[in-house]
Amino acid sequence: MDGGRATADATSGRMVFEPILEEGVFRFDCSGNDRDAAFPSISFVDPKARETPIMVHKVPQYIPMFQRIYGQQIVKIQLPSGSSFYGTGEVSGQLERTGKRIFTWNTDAWGFGPGTTSLYQSHPWVLALLPDGKALGVLADITWRCEVDLREDSMIKFVAMGVYPVITFGPLETPTDVLMSLSHAIGTIFMPPRWSLGYHQCRWSYDSAAKVLKVARTFREKHIPCDVIWMDIDYMDGFRCFTFDKECFPDPKSMVNNLHSIGFKAIWMLDPGIKHEKGYFVYDSGSQSDVWILKADGKPFVGEVWPGPCAFPDFTQEKARFWWANLVRNFMSNGVDGIWNDMNEPAVFKSVTKTMPESNIHRGDTELGGRQNHTHYHNVYGMLMARSTYEGMKMASGTKRPFVLTRAGFIGSQRYAATWTGDNLSNWEHLHMSIPMVLQLGLSGQPLSGPDIGGFAGNATPKLFGRWMAVGALFPFCRGHSESGTIDHEPWSFGEECEEVCRLALMRRYRLIPHIYTLFYMAHTKGTPVAAPTFFADPRDSRLRAVENSFLLGPLLICASTVPEQCSHELSHVLPNGIWLRFDFGDSHPDLPTFYLQGGSIIPTGPPLQHVGEAKPTDEISLIIALDKDGKAEGVVFEDDGDGYEYTQGNYLLTYYVAELHSSLLKVKVSKTEGSWKRPKRALHAQILLGGGAVIDARGVDGEELQITMPPESEVSDLVAASENQYQMRLEKAKCIPDVDRLSGQKGIELSKTPVELKSGDWVLKVVPWIGGRIISMTHLPSGTQWLHSRVEVDGYEEYSGAEYRSAGCSEQYKVVQRNLEQSGEEESLCLEGDIGGGLILQRQISFPEDDPKVIQIDSRIIAQNVGAGSGGFSRLVCLRVHPTFTLLHPTEVLVVFNSVDGSKHEIGPESGEQSFEGNLLPDGEWMLVDKCAGLSLVNRFDPSQVSKCMVHWGSGTANLELWSVERPVSKDSPLRICHEYEVKQSL
Repeated sequence: MDGGRATADATSGRMVFEPILEEGVFRFDCSGNDRDAAFPSISFVDPKARETPIMVHKVPQYIPMFQRIYGQQIVKIQLPSGSSFYGTGEVSGQLERTGKRIFTWNTDAWGFGPGTTSLYQSHPWVLALLPDGKALGVLADITWRCEVDLREDSMIKFVAMGVYPVITFGPLETPTDVLMSLSHAIGTIFMPPRWSLGYHQCRWSYDSAAKVLKVARTFREKHIPCDVIWMDIDYMDGFRCFTFDKECFPDPKSMVNNLHSIGFKAIWMLDPGIKHEKGYFVYDSGSQSDVWILKADGKPFVGEVWPGPCAFPDFTQEKARFWWANLVRNFMSNGVDGIWNDMNEPAVFKSVTKTMPESNIHRGDTELGGRQNHTHYHNVYGMLMARSTYEGMKMASGTKRPFVLTRAGFIGSQRYAATWTGDNLSNWEHLHMSIPMVLQLGLSGQPLSGPDIGGFAGNATPKLFGRWMAVGALFPFCRGHSESGTIDHEPWSFGEECEEVCRLALMRRYRLIPHIYTLFYMAHTKGTPVAAPTFFADPRDSRLRAVENSFLLGPLLICASTVPEQCSHELSHVLPNGIWLRFDFGDSHPDLPTFYLQGGSIIPTGPPLQHVGEAKPTDEISLIIALDKDGKAEGVVFEDDGDGYEYTQGNYLLTYYVAELHSSLLKVKVSKTEGSWKRPKRALHAQILLGGGAVIDARGVDGEELQITMPPESEVSDLVAASENQYQMRLEKAKCIPDVDRLSGQKGIELSKTPVELKSGDWVLKVVPWIGGRIISMTHLPSGTQWLHSRVEVDGYEEYSGAEYRSAGCSEQYKVVQRNLEQSGEEESLCLEGDIGGGLILQRQISFPEDDPKVIQIDSRIIAQNVGAGSGGFSRLVCLRVHPTFTLLHPTEVLVVFNSVDGSKHEIGPESGEQSFEGNLLPDGEWMLVDKCAGLSLVNRFDPSQVSKCMVHWGSGTANLELWSVERPVSKDSPLRICHEYEVKQSL
């Protein structure tokens, strides 16, 4: 060692460090040579800042240890026992990430579950809350697939191939301080236009201009606030980007003008897949400019997406980004207000991995890493597309702020785009997960996010939709979105009671727009969060660390119910220490969240609106004031013209209000201001919270001191008691959303709207009966190993049918036909079936044998219930394909092992790619997925007479072990069947 720099490489040891960026930030590398060999940073807003040491005398409090094994760099940081972990970006499941593990690999994760380990975005970042309330941030600055493992006690572990630095931020006094320090490295959120903070209505798909305008006008007729209508892929001509369907959207500019006239903005989708079609102007210009991603042989890669065969822009090249930005600039002339980048993981159809081959070539700019294969650039592809889109919008109108929404992203994407949490499901589990998902993104540097309110896939019920809107209306990004083929999911689609709850919820949001807009200005300028976990109010309070049914918007605490059985006011919410005063807008309702304002705080509110543009600077400004124990409060309000960049030249108004109680006289005044924006002449409305929802109203002139005589304690007690009575009366008189969550399934069995959990002695399975009967989680209890965990459609266990291998259950609802549950818990079974068309049913029986609880049995069949007489009683040609995808704990240490029917032995590793076995090469009734590092084998046994082909496919950290039946017609008497079972054994 020499001044913190290693003089030679090593296979293990303490990492070497350099202070960078600012005091408290350190860069760690395995050696000085590794520091020089690391790829440039794409996450840092200024990559040079990561390479430039600064002069400080402090040394890091926690120094990581490293190991090199099989080309992997393993980094471990041991923290004090009792530390809690958060962050890790866009992840499902619980708020506190302690004990969890994820993989950073951007994945088209339709129908993800709480155990899914890779979603649409990658943030190799952990926020650690130490036992004393201080916080430490840790970033593994690598674009490659990275394992973030938080399962060992108070230890952060990163595992990735190659060489990469680790950056630590802190420890600092609060988690907010760490996020601010992180923002100095990766940048802050772009300043959103004010209109984008309103409610957005979207659906796949509003398939004509007439439909779009009808939806928009209905919002206005029903007085439900809304600012934005979204156009999904159906506006395009044959799904070709930058085109319009001539019949359904013949004059998009005229349609947008009509939307603008009633206060709506229009956002349009653009995917990266460009149809491979000569004569299509986008494809022709892209080919001429040589912007496509290449295969390993140097020819342009062509993959299947919505338009069919597609080429993909290589956004790692400046010339490709400029080409795309120019297309966006021209596209904006149609009246486009915002752009939605979807499918940009990038998603590719007809591929088991759902993305392009990792051997594809990107000819990247030198400052991004140069020419590399797709493994290097996969996780930043969506971020670079969002950057290109953002830059194109700025080129089109330099006086307006761009608004871009991206599905895929990387840490640092917030500089260019907002995001949403992807293709979620319409169930209570996903409603609950939406809160921690939004909070985790905020803790990872992306404050502008929200879920598809109501759920994207499946049919919401009135209570689920209303409750989701009630809490979703308070998320930083607020959009309702649903999948084609589901029932209508507009606020008025679920009956009068649900419609009223949605109206009240959105009116709440619009009254809070001044506060939310101020929070975004602070996020943009300082890197502070917009929505934060409740523990931010008191990081030292261990009671708050796992709370995930409430969250903070600045000093405003939102307490919501995400369970059908209880409303928000019926739950026992954990409040932070100190003074927290409940309030509402006279709109309390059992299905709405409960508001609390922290003592010592002032927040601004505005009038009820139907759209953000209705608000005028001369409108009255309202302040809600909660005094602390010393009779003081303070708050801040940011104002500007709501769009453009004049605020960067000082044309804004930042007003700091203070309230101070002296004896019985409360004075509310402006303590200081920033900016040159002139304060409008307007009234000031102050509401002082007394507790129990009681308030004192006072009015004056904004900018002048307002003096209020506070009532004596006896009068305050009377006001509080009267307010509590009024609150209870409103709750009792409110028309609650009816409870119609239970739907009748076939043969009288109820259809579950949440995953069914099946247990045996050794296994816990989670099954989603209502959408394909999918197994989405398969956990082996003795080893604690989750062999199967992830998305419903591809990375879960599923069966395919038909010559085109259409997956039954992607849109069809399966029905729970039967469920058996032994009281001892030793035997459970679940029988499901789904209609796959043509009179055919795909049926599944999942069970644990009573005499062997170590085994899972899965019996799958395609049966003919009703096939036409003209076919001779037989169906179309069908094939049953059992297609589970297993996530590998140790991708380089796994083999598939079996003996063939002919007696030959096979050991197949990840380097083998896709292989199929038929005839005498079929496994002789058993094959195993062997994890040499874990010392475990997942054994799959089946009846060889039912299987015509076995296939192994290795993905990025995944393996598919497929069983295929013969391909033939079926009748009522001749079903297709594959019956197989799983067991975990210790490897020899």
